[in-house]
Amino acid sequence: MIYLDHNATTPVAKEVVEAMRPYWGDVFGNPSSSHPFGRKAREALEEARSQVADLLGCLSREVVFTSGGTESNNTVIKCVAYSLKDKGRHIITTAIEHPAIINPCLFLLSQGYEVTFLRVDSKGHVDPAAVKEAIRPNTILISIMHANNETGTIEPIAEIGAIAREAGILFHTDAAQSAGKIRVRVSELNVDFLSIAGHKMYAPKGIGALFIKDGIKIEPFMHGGGQESGRRAGTENVMLSVALGRACILARDRMASDGERMRELRDRLHGLLASRIPDLVLNGHSKMRLPNTLNVSLPGVDGSALLDAVPGVCASTGAACHDRSVVLSHVLSAMQVPEKIGRSAVRFSIGRSNTEEEIDTAARMIVDAYRRLRS
Repeated sequence: MIYLDHNATTPVAKEVVEAMRPYWGDVFGNPSSSHPFGRKAREALEEARSQVADLLGCLSREVVFTSGGTESNNTVIKCVAYSLKDKGRHIITTAIEHPAIINPCLFLLSQGYEVTFLRVDSKGHVDPAAVKEAIRPNTILISIMHANNETGTIEPIAEIGAIAREAGILFHTDAAQSAGKIRVRVSELNVDFLSIAGHKMYAPKGIGALFIKDGIKIEPFMHGGGQESGRRAGTENVMLSVALGRACILARDRMASDGERMRELRDRLHGLLASRIPDLVLNGHSKMRLPNTLNVSLPGVDGSALLDAVPGVCASTGAACHDRSVVLSHVLSAMQVPEKIGRSAVRFSIGRSNTEEEIDTAARMIVDAYRRLRS
């Protein structure tokens, strides 16, 4: 099996597994307890928090551990809406966001809020000028993803953040796909909130983090015992928090070398496919995209049928939560990709463990399957 679906989830790194191991048994204390067992757990939790903060370039106290990207996103969207409802009820986002942003916004629409879903261009880029134009007196939040999970297109977050800051509007970015792959520093991006997900960066599923800029107070998403400085109740999962911290340190140390290597493998795969499939279409930006992501359409075949014909290659027809769907991806639809082209789209996402041999083998298998289906 050749795994080319790292945007859906990554395997847990060996170093992360080893970092977690003591917390499976020996270090079992509640980090809120004052006795030695609790203190040891608290020390591990806070070290992990500082490791996440190191990757994001923020203060440790600005990091809140969550169950993943979906919770982090829901926390921002809903809690800002509830906390600032007397100031305004208008939110700005885009039509290409992950469902963990779009669906909370649709929920708020049903609660009497207003949401502007900005359009993007054919490469998947949102225009900062369009963001500025969409701002109203009652706008309370702007949420735009850092990098798209399907196409890998990277958005001009720093520029949009500057616009939001000038207007005095809170700004959030979903960095679940970008964190660990490219440089993600909250001060450079001009964000007030930023979400990450552990399973996109070689940590386990079920752990994530939310950056909340110092001084910002919003209603907690989880109410209870007041953990995470009162921002998320519930006894912290020390084991998974330690795992995320270790994954962040690995990402920090390996980002440059991993990024270059994955870019080379991605471009190798693209080149091999394009040389044998003349009508191959690249979906997304050719340069401003994640180094590991390749979304292409193979005209004349259905993307899901192609993947069914290549059981030895693990890839996706789009976002993992819509995998093998016969419905045109909402991202490609927003990019105005013709339905016939969009339905033939396949996303390949490279990871640390992939090799040139795997890429060459995968390309050959995909081309053979494509020719069989076309004939």
